[in-house]
Formats: sequence, structure tokens, C-alpha cells
Amino acid sequence: MKQYLYLTLRERPEIKESAAEWFHSKWGVPSEAYLECMEDYLSGKTEYGWYLCLDGDKIIGGLGVIENDFHERKDLFPNVCAVYTEEAYRSQGIAGNLLNLAVEDMKSKGISPVYLITDHTDFYERYGWEFFCTVQGSDPEPSRMYIHR
Repeated sequence: MKQYLYLTLRERPEIKESAAEWFHSKWGVPSEAYLECMEDYLSGKTEYGWYLCLDGDKIIGGLGVIENDFHERKDLFPNVCAVYTEEAYRSQGIAGNLLNLAVEDMKSKGISPVYLITDHTDFYERYGWEFFCTVQGSDPEPSRMYIHR
């Protein structure tokens, strides 16, 4: 099996612009919004981080940890956001490895639990996440909120 590099953005801060553009291309959120969060992380203003998987120099997977992922439950934080793996690289455990990296990094900083919203069922349970409640986000339908303790 091919070996990929998993890292935090602090380990490779020089790729923040390309990382912000990569996340923007996947989710449509302006790259400036990603850059702002990434700058806060890189400057030490927050410990909520950004996690990437690289194949050589190519970003093939990533996710972030932010205060709130566009839902009304401001008391449920921080939130994993923007989980994405390039289609050609799926079913290799990349998202799971990134999720575990983020959760362990947060725990090492005394930040637990961590939440995420998704419409997926079954996927996150494989990696220790539990369904917690439904929340109203930006979509008309409520989203599923998961917790990792």
C-alpha cells in the first residue's frame, strides 16, 4: 500500500495558500475564510488546526477544526469541518487517519470532546464518533451532529 504524508499545517505553513484554495475548490467556501482560520492557527491565536494528507506535494485529503461549522448550537464546539478526500484516493482510510490525527491532536491540547455535522451515516462511527443530536445548519433539513469524546 502506498505511503502518504499526514501532517498539520504548522508542519508545512508554506502551503497554506494552496491548502486554502484546495478546500475552497471542494466546498465553495471562500478561500479567504480558510486563510483567516489557518492564519489564526499558524500564529497561535487558536489551537484549532488544519490537517492534510499529501501524495508527494499534492494535497489528496484534508480537514479543519473550527469553532462552529455553520450551525445554531454554539455550545457544541470545536467542530471538525471540510472533511474531504480526493475521489481517486478514497477507500484507503485517509479520512479516518485524518480524523484520528485531529482528535488526538485536540486531546493532546486538552480539547475534548470534538463535534462534527454530516449527512453521512455509518462512516464516522467506524472512527469512534457517536451520533449526538440533530442541529439546524445552513441547509433546510437538520444535520446529524456527531461527538468524539
